[in-house]
Amino acid sequence: VSHSLTVPEGLTAKRIAVIFQKAPVLHGDTPDLPEGSVFPQTISYVWGTTRASLVGRLQDLMKSHLQAVWDGRDQEALDGLINSPEELLTLASLIERETSVASERPQVARVFLNRLGLGMRLQTDPSVIYGLSNGLGTLDQPLTHDDLLVAGPYNTYLQSGLPPGPICSPGLSSLEAAAHPAAGKMLYFVATGHGGHNFAETLGEQNQNVRSYREVRSAPH
Repeated sequence: VSHSLTVPEGLTAKRIAVIFQKAPVLHGDTPDLPEGSVFPQTISYVWGTTRASLVGRLQDLMKSHLQAVWDGRDQEALDGLINSPEELLTLASLIERETSVASERPQVARVFLNRLGLGMRLQTDPSVIYGLSNGLGTLDQPLTHDDLLVAGPYNTYLQSGLPPGPICSPGLSSLEAAAHPAAGKMLYFVATGHGGHNFAETLGEQNQNVRSYREVRSAPH
């Protein structure tokens, strides 16, 4: 009898470990999972398979996909900004948590790369949430202004550059977006309120987009 286990894109290692531990008819404990090491996918297995071997299969997939994407990257776009497959994985994990809209991911990548190139802080909420949640990736309440003042290696409002490592397991779409960012001078983005994001090159444009988002949020439903 074949069973299947699904690791969705964007989950943290701690949440992935719970999926493995709860999966039926697997043997043994789930090994320690370095963040970002497991490739998100549905995988089949049979009775008696060990959790360690199943984890190993998905980790091998992540290694092979990451290396293939790195080898095919847009070197000119990443030169001096993303210098290793590990940094590419970290960037892809930020992209994964910022948007679920695949077509937007290269634009999100461009915003982060433009900010890195200018020495601007990334100011990405999902990284802050990862640090505050001790690696769970979710909080029980919305992120507050006070939360943004809590020092830590994943607080990209206070720390410059990329966070010290990935904040989730990104899917192939986010890996490809990190390796092949869109063109443009965008430095900001904010949710539209309709399931996507508006991108801006200037703070003035961003502030207008923020106002538009707040109007959508406050409009009666």
